[in-house]
Amino acid sequence: MPSAYRHRQVILFGRYPVPGLTKTRLIPALGTLAAADLQRRLTEQAVAGLAGNCTAPLSFAFTGGTREQVRRWLGRFKIQAVAQPEGDLGRRMRRVLDQALDKGARQAVLVGTDVPGLTAGHVRMAFEALAGHDLVLGPSADGGYWLVGCRRPLDLFDGIAWGTPEVLARTLAAAQKQGLSTALLPELQDIDTEADLKRWQPRGQWRRPYLSVVIPALNEAPGIAETIARVQAKGIEIIVADGGSRDGTPALARHAGAAVVETPRGRAVQQNRGADAATGRVLLFLHADTRLPADFGPQLFELLMDPAVALGAFRFATDWAHPAMRWIACAANWRSSCLGMPYGDQAFFMRRERFDQAGGFPPAAIAEDLFLARRMARLGRIGLAPGAAVTSARRWRMRGIVRTTVINYLIAGGCLLGADPSRLAPLYNKRVPR
Repeated sequence: MPSAYRHRQVILFGRYPVPGLTKTRLIPALGTLAAADLQRRLTEQAVAGLAGNCTAPLSFAFTGGTREQVRRWLGRFKIQAVAQPEGDLGRRMRRVLDQALDKGARQAVLVGTDVPGLTAGHVRMAFEALAGHDLVLGPSADGGYWLVGCRRPLDLFDGIAWGTPEVLARTLAAAQKQGLSTALLPELQDIDTEADLKRWQPRGQWRRPYLSVVIPALNEAPGIAETIARVQAKGIEIIVADGGSRDGTPALARHAGAAVVETPRGRAVQQNRGADAATGRVLLFLHADTRLPADFGPQLFELLMDPAVALGAFRFATDWAHPAMRWIACAANWRSSCLGMPYGDQAFFMRRERFDQAGGFPPAAIAEDLFLARRMARLGRIGLAPGAAVTSARRWRMRGIVRTTVINYLIAGGCLLGADPSRLAPLYNKRVPR
């Protein structure tokens, strides 16, 4: 290993993505989920581009999460994660740079995570410039800077109004006052505002929603508007895949703000057609009579921050406070967490690429959710969010708790043992009124 490598340090300075707390200036344009996902994608792009670069060791100085969360998220890159100290932005940057120099680095370079044009070549340029200068800065188009490098502790960041167009000028003035020699790298664009997004992706690719909610429906007029309203938010696309309703469900869904896809009847084909029409990075399949927890978005986002999770679902609950139903919910949650076998009424969610990789829902007459879960288990871990998806107990109320439970287990067991789902479907498909 070259001696120069051992005496250098690259610090990626960023935040663990948390919806509502990350990229807050972009939330009005993107919504909380998409803004946090942008932070995630930009950080992963930066780590991937720098981790394989042999110029210097790479660490990630983070805030907004725990070391364990960062390890699950970025552990595959084999980089060191260090928590940022307390204080304003300038104090945190100075402390992190000083720590690297105190540990033996003769050159330390700190870069931001929200610079899509950043490459390993820019970092090499920074180290080359530090051979003859005390300070290196990478100017950004908004008057700030995306990189700062030094070879000894510097006191430059006090009294600067961060986030203003004067950041670079104030830092250069402080450096000049202290007699420091300074080098500037090429100007790059960081992503902080909607105007930055438009300059970065002028064709509007940034408008792609983070989440598409697909709701298969058949004669769900009494409750479809409420189901849609409960999941509506900026950055969330809602698609109702209607299987031939005759009660006005499609018109009510459109009026409530959802897109409607007319499909043949059958939950598997309806969900697949809805997914075909979806544009979100993440898909969530929601039964029309199921209510998600109020913070479903942050819950699913956090679960999918673990790249090992192929499929997520919520815990199971019903809207019937019968003692037996509580036991049924306990059994369902044990089955989901211990056996990795959630059912569709727990609201499956997954990254779009994983759904496509699995081939979507198989064209089964019944238990399409069980078959998809088994496919997804071959691609990664099945995760369970902490909140509960509360589904209607109308089937248990109409048929009886014991009979409905026995039918459910007969269908699941039969499908797992290889029985033809079309022969089991009549057990389930007897009409259930609202």
